[in-house]
Amino acid sequence: MKPRILTTACCAVLALGACQTAAPPTTGPAPAMPGAAAPQAQGEPAPYKAEEIEAMVAPIALYPDPLLSQVLMASTYPLEVTLAARWVKAHPNLTGDAAIKAVQGETWDVSVKSLVAFPQILEPMNDKLDWTQKLGDAFLAQQKDVFDAVQRLRARARQAGHLESGPQQTVTVETAGAAGAPQTIVRIEPANPEVIYVPVYDPAIVYGGWGYAGYPYYYWPPYGAYYPGAGVGSGIAFGIGLVAAAAIFGNCDWNNGGVHVEHHKARNIDRNFDASKFQGDRWQHDARHRQGVAYRDNATRDKFGRSTAGAAGRNGFRGREATGGRDNGFQGVGGGGGAVQRDVSRGNSSLGSGAGRGGGYGGGARGGGFGGRGGGGRR
Repeated sequence: MKPRILTTACCAVLALGACQTAAPPTTGPAPAMPGAAAPQAQGEPAPYKAEEIEAMVAPIALYPDPLLSQVLMASTYPLEVTLAARWVKAHPNLTGDAAIKAVQGETWDVSVKSLVAFPQILEPMNDKLDWTQKLGDAFLAQQKDVFDAVQRLRARARQAGHLESGPQQTVTVETAGAAGAPQTIVRIEPANPEVIYVPVYDPAIVYGGWGYAGYPYYYWPPYGAYYPGAGVGSGIAFGIGLVAAAAIFGNCDWNNGGVHVEHHKARNIDRNFDASKFQGDRWQHDARHRQGVAYRDNATRDKFGRSTAGAAGRNGFRGREATGGRDNGFQGVGGGGGAVQRDVSRGNSSLGSGAGRGGGYGGGARGGGFGGRGGGGRR
């Protein structure tokens, strides 16, 4: 029995040795499985999901196209939005075209200057600085996704019976795109180009419910000074029309994507407007007006961040908060004075603190108010 055992053991050893020498060890990474997604760079935020973008654009998707385009442009300059909002609070008697003329000497981007004519937009953009920054980040990195989200919400509002032509606006529907892939485009234009109405509404109502429980929509209530006696329980409130034709210079290019800019109108708003920064009549983000606020992802940072001065100073703005994982683009931003710094600090925590605020700013699916309709809440 012992010779047989010894022979068997020797055969096993020889077989094992053959297995070990049959194929040399691999020195490179293992090949990716077919269809596997490329690994995400460490620390790089994932692109915004479609439903997340819909939650961002929910409160502005039904704005007239020219006004919507200028809000999207201005959202890419969140610190200047704060400065403009403080100017509006300091000059409550200046509105519409008069306010536009008064800020000619300011150094803000033309899109930000244009919004001083619409305090009912600028105030919530300042109150919700986290929202403003996220919207701008999405518009810079995922512009087509933002426009697509707006069109989806407009289609739902029409289906729910809350988006139609009237004394304040003209709504038109057209089909564009290739024959095999037609696209329905819903346009909203002021009924009178000289008078601009800013609609305010609860997204859970006008869109026929809200189905994204994981992504509460953003919402702000009517600001009383501009919507006297208005309520949004039955749909959309338009409030007071503003004589602000001089504040309009942009429009959404639904057919080709991007924003169309009329240079001569932009110069009427901003005497420092530099058309050479644009590609023809196409809007281009100007990183100089970013004022050091961080870009969300590496691709956007590489595209625009190089053109801003003070690379060493920008290093302090690049990061994310250690808690909560939220974008922290305002961290380290200075030079605006103590009051602006307080507004910026508030912007870093506006989402987290929103749940406890009254007057319609609450987050999540709270009891009461409009939260929780259609499976989702608001913030």
